[in-house]
Amino acid sequence: MANELSGTQYGLGAGDYRATVTETGAGLRELTYRGEPLILSYGPDEPAPAAFGQLLVPWPNRVDHGRYAFDGAEHQLDLSEPELDCAIHGLVRWTTWHPVEEYPDRLTLAYRLHGSAGYPFRLSLTVRYSLDAATGLSVRITARNTGTRPAPYAHGTHPYLTVGEPIDDCVLHLPGRRYQPVDARMVPSGPTVAVAGTEYDFTAGRRIGAQSVDLAFTELDRDAEGLARVRLEGTRRSVLFWLDDAQPWLEVYTADRVPEADRRRGVGVEPMTGPPNALASGTDLIRLEPGESYTGSWGFTAGPAPDGT
Repeated sequence: MANELSGTQYGLGAGDYRATVTETGAGLRELTYRGEPLILSYGPDEPAPAAFGQLLVPWPNRVDHGRYAFDGAEHQLDLSEPELDCAIHGLVRWTTWHPVEEYPDRLTLAYRLHGSAGYPFRLSLTVRYSLDAATGLSVRITARNTGTRPAPYAHGTHPYLTVGEPIDDCVLHLPGRRYQPVDARMVPSGPTVAVAGTEYDFTAGRRIGAQSVDLAFTELDRDAEGLARVRLEGTRRSVLFWLDDAQPWLEVYTADRVPEADRRRGVGVEPMTGPPNALASGTDLIRLEPGESYTGSWGFTAGPAPDGT
């Protein structure tokens, strides 16, 4: 129903997969396989908690004090995370996206981001959700600079993988070879560090236990097609997440500060084009010239149970 807080609910289906995408923010509210959730979800008449399934444009994660410079000009963003004195997760999470293409198994939504005092640039955004009975859900986002000047750009998204049980007894396979240290305000505090020999090495897959993680990883192991893969294995089933090489960073979060009912029942896996504070640091920041576009993709597949079924 369009009068719910997250607006129109776009339902998709293919084989045993079902997904729901919201008009507000073009977010992924639900994703299930054979009736079992693959991501943490929320009700249609409530705001997305802890950024569940939201798109993060034109920056993911945090901007320190909301300040950055680009092409010699200083900019101040609204402090959307006042408790840490940061601007967080971009400008489109609560905006109204419009359908461009709508079919039972795929959906394309679009949004025009006009300039503002903190981000005086124009972008045309489209996101396409596609369900396949064999391979699950794939998502593709494209940003095009429709303005008259170059624009700084970064993107991400914020799903939480779940296998329907607390994550402490789950096994996490994470392809990141290096991680980004942060300070108490979650702002990068130095160069990246190799995960080898640290508590953040999940490259071979291991039990999460009571460990808390809220860090960005990079130098991701990739296959011949440039895809990096995350796998969360529970006692009954597993879920796989992939991201293409348009996103060289992956924030991983053990859901320690989400609403209590979902606390540590999922793992946030956030593909990002740049690290935290990329707008200010310039690290892996994309420079979009007028008329240029940038596209990234990621997706979800239901994995086998531990016994291979």
